[in-house]
Amino acid sequence: MAGGAAACAGPQDGTEKNGAEPGAAGAPRKGGTLTVLNAEPQNDFDPARLYTSGGGNVPSLVFRTLTTRNRENGAEGTKVVPDLATDTGRPNADATEWTYTLKDGLKYEDGTPITSADIKYGIERSFAAELSGGAPYLRDWLVGGEKYQGPYKDKKGLDSIVTPDDRTIVFKLRKPEGEFPFVATQTQFAPVPKAKDTGAKYEEHPVSSGPYKVVKNENDGERLLLERNPHWSEATDAERKAYPDTIDVRSGLDSAVINQRLSTSSGADSAAVTTDTNLGPAELAQITGNKELAGRVGTGHFGYTNYLAFNPKVKPFDNPKVRQAISYAVNRTSVVNAAGGSALAEAATTFLPEQKSFGFTPYDHFPAGGTGDPAKAKQLLKEAGFANGLTVTLTHSTAQNRQTSPEVATAVQQALAAAGITVKLEGLENNAFNERRWDAKNTPGFFLSRWGADWPSGGPFLAPIFDGRQIVTNGSNYNHAQLNDPAVNKEIDEINKLTDLDAAALRWGALDKKIGEQALDVPLFHPVYKRLVGKSVKNVVISDWTGVLDISQVAVK
Repeated sequence: MAGGAAACAGPQDGTEKNGAEPGAAGAPRKGGTLTVLNAEPQNDFDPARLYTSGGGNVPSLVFRTLTTRNRENGAEGTKVVPDLATDTGRPNADATEWTYTLKDGLKYEDGTPITSADIKYGIERSFAAELSGGAPYLRDWLVGGEKYQGPYKDKKGLDSIVTPDDRTIVFKLRKPEGEFPFVATQTQFAPVPKAKDTGAKYEEHPVSSGPYKVVKNENDGERLLLERNPHWSEATDAERKAYPDTIDVRSGLDSAVINQRLSTSSGADSAAVTTDTNLGPAELAQITGNKELAGRVGTGHFGYTNYLAFNPKVKPFDNPKVRQAISYAVNRTSVVNAAGGSALAEAATTFLPEQKSFGFTPYDHFPAGGTGDPAKAKQLLKEAGFANGLTVTLTHSTAQNRQTSPEVATAVQQALAAAGITVKLEGLENNAFNERRWDAKNTPGFFLSRWGADWPSGGPFLAPIFDGRQIVTNGSNYNHAQLNDPAVNKEIDEINKLTDLDAAALRWGALDKKIGEQALDVPLFHPVYKRLVGKSVKNVVISDWTGVLDISQVAVK
């Protein structure tokens, strides 16, 4: 799951509302050093262990994959395009088999050719227990994937990945998967030469297939120094611009320090960006009125929804009228304010984010305006047998993330009080909170939650949350309502057969609207990302796939 983040009203093209492009003016040129200032270190810099969407941000500078995201602003950036492959894949009639052909002239950093066998091996090593952490789809989708333990234990390999020659690779799936090209963007599809595999130590110097190679990896990804891969060719890579000569990633920094350094932009920080640190409400307030700083703020949207979740197995949430009452009572204006204000959050009434690629279909089954309808909520509570109101517990995280945090929980508490619902707040430390909300046997009846898409489609949004066959009783369960509706399950299967992604999107949107009638959750808001760049940074591109600056497009000269 993308670390938790959707395009709604407002700028969706990486520019501010006044149309000013973030960063310095002038045509981008090759050369210079780009500094990346991050809070979180780039741990597990091994393609097998990375859980990325579209190939990731810093990882996609080193690891190329069969397909990748289109490196364009806004909605154009939600498309999947070829990377190492000549196209996005050729399915058989029922999308249970996908064939790819590699481009000519692909080479590693040492000049040796990249082959289909290297991609097969790279995928197989992601099944090894000692290299766990990547996306789980191939284990579920590939024939025999559920039993395979990786090449260190099973040298025979996966029969469901076939390489008839050095440029062809074929994937055989257990069931139709029309969105396989999206999964092929993840770093598990990066080639790994078997002779250079050093197991758990591979992350220290992974062999590059991208425009940059790793020359330094200190303190488990706290500092990464990347320099040009001399054997990368622009002729085989239409997506990555690779303008800087060097990229210096420095992590473990305090978020306030990162934003201050980007704001001041002195010395090397003038050619700096961040890939993980947003501006907060206080920082945005300081920027307001400062034309120069405001011109260096990029705005992005990512497929992500924050919502109130119900577990209908816990009373009184087994009663649909109680869930409907809460849906009417919520004051989204106060929730948005608690999340940082309208510049950082946009109110939501649908579970799917407001992007065409997800199949967004507008609906509001419990219309209550921006501030809620406590009178309607009280009426429904009376019909449910709670004429004198009721008391419930709302579970939330104590982490100050403005998403599942105390501020948002308090806003919900105050809104429901106006409808006669007393809300007791149960705050848990973030790890304990996550363990609790994903535990099918101990899921709270009422809690704050959030979900981000692994790729821009309704599939990775609706299936984990509402497919009854994905309920996990011993492990992380994301189907909070434990919904197991045969009609919903069947429709998910039918949509997964479609290779026409526009047609699939319409079906995902219709399914979202249908599920929404059951009031199994209350969509609250979609986050908006606002991030500063240094004053010398050029060519800021922000797609609706990631919602953040695409580091592969940045120039500093």
